[in-house]
Amino acid sequence: MQGPIGVFDSGIGGTSIWKEITKLLPFENTVYLADSKNAPYGEKSEEDILQLSIKNVDLLLKKECKLIVVACNTATTNAVNFLRKNYSVPFIGIEPAIKPAALRTKTKKVGVLATKGTLSSTLFHNTAKIHASGIQIVEQEGKGLVELIEKGKVNSEETALLLGKYITPMLEQDIDCLVLGCTHYPYLVPVLKKILPQNVQIIDSGFAVAKQTKAVLERTRMLNTVQKEPKHFFYINMDPEVLKSFVDQRNTFISILDF
Repeated sequence: MQGPIGVFDSGIGGTSIWKEITKLLPFENTVYLADSKNAPYGEKSEEDILQLSIKNVDLLLKKECKLIVVACNTATTNAVNFLRKNYSVPFIGIEPAIKPAALRTKTKKVGVLATKGTLSSTLFHNTAKIHASGIQIVEQEGKGLVELIEKGKVNSEETALLLGKYITPMLEQDIDCLVLGCTHYPYLVPVLKKILPQNVQIIDSGFAVAKQTKAVLERTRMLNTVQKEPKHFFYINMDPEVLKSFVDQRNTFISILDF
């Protein structure tokens, strides 16, 4: 089935997921929505997050997407259940990778760096309860990090200082796994590696989401079997220059769209 995979996020962060999907599924066409105008979702109310998610889904369906990846932890935790109940296309959601962290930790202390909207959600706490019994979850809101990444300031001193402020108290509590609970945060890995001791593992959901996307496409017989160069369409409702620096330009079409 040649319809595209739809992906949406509150900005450019979900491109970290998009990269994993296109790596694993090299013949799939994609449509990506970067709702940078409303970033970060993590600061908004549950109702606002739901309405923004509905808006994004409706637009992706107009682009004839066969499956939609909610490439935003906050949108997943606050809206994916509603989306699955009210739309007929399959949805792939993203949750902080607490389960693999709980399996790997030796100190039994796992740090989770995420947005307020994710950390305060019912789905996050249910996931922690199910998969992290006997594990101490050290939560830290990454306030301000999404905005810096959206401005292209990944490697700035400002970002490094803010990350250090958030990570130091977590290290003082002896975490040995750090879960990145926002799709923007994988872009901070080079900076994090300079801050974190070698014994602390960084864990994100990207590859797991790509594997799940492939599995669902196979199960529903929607995998694209035509082996030709795919096309990737990106729509952003702000200045596209930063987005361009995050994605491979080959077979990629980036447009400004008011949504």
